[in-house]
Amino acid sequence: MRIPLWLNGAEAVLEARADESLLTALRRLGLRSVRSSCEIGVCGACTVLLDGQTASSCLLPAPAARGHHVLTMEGVAPDDLVAQSFMRHNAYQCGYCSPGFILTVKALLSENRNPTDTELRDALGGNLCRCGSYLKILDACRALVQG
Repeated sequence: MRIPLWLNGAEAVLEARADESLLTALRRLGLRSVRSSCEIGVCGACTVLLDGQTASSCLLPAPAARGHHVLTMEGVAPDDLVAQSFMRHNAYQCGYCSPGFILTVKALLSENRNPTDTELRDALGGNLCRCGSYLKILDACRALVQG
């Protein structure tokens, strides 16, 4: 089935089965920042922004993205403030989880430019870092909030 959508700012058409996840369809396109891990929507590795809101692409049927704006890490500019803050604060080790964290922070800051520590932690609660870089991730987030 053909699924027209906006992908990383450009018009695109996904080819996917009706029962296929958005994650699988995006991976087939070569988008490697959308990672397969838990496959039950609890780790954040497959996070995309769907019309600016975080979504677990492993749980989202590809046809549900029809007509929507989907952003993956490949669509984030290299000079993006969130991505730059993660790099400046070494808020990663292996980097597997970084795209999901960065997209989650982008979504949070688009709605709440000055989140509290509790709001930051709540927003990031759906993302797991297997290396344990949580303190540096929070440092990168705090630096964005403090400006």
